Amino acid sequence: MPQSSQAALREPVVVVASDYFDSYAVVGLLAVIGVLFVAVAFGAGRLLRPVVPTPEKLLTYECGVDPVGEGWAHTQVRYYVYAFLYVVFAVDSIFLFPWATVFAAPGYGAATLVEMFVFLGFLAVGLLYAYKKGVLTWT
Repeated sequence: MPQSSQAALREPVVVVASDYFDSYAVVGLLAVIGVLFVAVAFGAGRLLRPVVPTPEKLLTYECGVDPVGEGWAHTQVRYYVYAFLYVVFAVDSIFLFPWATVFAAPGYGAATLVEMFVFLGFLAVGLLYAYKKGVLTWT
């Protein structure tokens, strides 16, 4: 090897930090512009809207029916459980679509298949637990 190439190999490579943070500056600038855009939109809405409060406008609106009684209503817990189960299976479907695309790629078949069955196993155990606790019975 010539002397110049050997000397070039021994010189340390200096990475300039400003190049690294340029991309973060762009993201930060876009975030600031987004916040300003929302603030200007809300400010313009506040300045341009008419403000004429009447007793009818200050009433609580519920499907066109005048409110009667207290504002607090008891909701059964089972509705929250059904909502939680829906969220669990929605997350499952979100995970299944990318898995299906990776599963089709060469070299990923067996590993992704095992990972998916482990994931589905956890979901099945959770569903079995909910069934054993009687959460899925509608009473």
